[in-house]
Amino acid sequence: MQDRVAVITGGASGIGAATVRLFRDQGARVVIGDRDEDRGSALAAELGDDVLFVPTDVSREQDVAELIAHAVDEFGQLDCLFNNAGFGGALGPVATTSVEDFDLTFDVLVKSVFLGVKHAAPVMSAQGRGTIINTASVAALQAGWSPHLYMTAKAAVVALTQSLAMEMADVGVRVNAICPGAVATPLLAGNPKATREDIDRLGATFGASVPLGRIGEPIELANVALFLASDASSYITGQAIVVDGGSTTGKAWQEWPEFTRTHRPIRHHRPSDR
Repeated sequence: MQDRVAVITGGASGIGAATVRLFRDQGARVVIGDRDEDRGSALAAELGDDVLFVPTDVSREQDVAELIAHAVDEFGQLDCLFNNAGFGGALGPVATTSVEDFDLTFDVLVKSVFLGVKHAAPVMSAQGRGTIINTASVAALQAGWSPHLYMTAKAAVVALTQSLAMEMADVGVRVNAICPGAVATPLLAGNPKATREDIDRLGATFGASVPLGRIGEPIELANVALFLASDASSYITGQAIVVDGGSTTGKAWQEWPEFTRTHRPIRHHRPSDR
């Protein structure tokens, strides 16, 4: 990522903050877009002049347009856009979900991705290069992981990722999605101000059902984002990459006693054995 420029939304905490740190460590210049001015400003100040913070509401087109423009004005290019901002969205049964909550959920989780790509695409197309990464979720691929609207919105992010990848391939821009499972972030606790202690307490519960025996760490998702942003993934586009410790693959092998106990195989008789 040496001398590359990345814009990361939701970059003030969780997966976004871990990615900001990692990209900077790898030589990138980074612009953080987030609503949390205290955390965003503190992170930018900690990491130095090559990391900037721009207060951003990703559901507002003007904010997103200004975020992209700020990156280009300050650093002269845009090599990676990581559409990572999100929240849990509307909760509860469909019959009690308001239209207002529906709109807010889709504004933050889906419209934000559309807006980011809308304003980054002309810059990247003119350069003839770029990578776009969208944070989706395992909830996009399997029911039962999240509330209705979060699942639906993240499925839309996967579909949009695939469609955008087809449009932008011929201008040298790759578009991929990351589908995290349970990760140790404030989103897991449903509280942006959750402490690490709060997250670890919930993580112990969630991690018990993960085949690898724990929930993920933000840096593990940041490592995947780094791979997708770099030339190491130069032949990958239109993919939804699952990072979930094996959770969506199946039930942990050890949970099936009949698989783990040692016994002789049962031989089925062939006609010649009778």
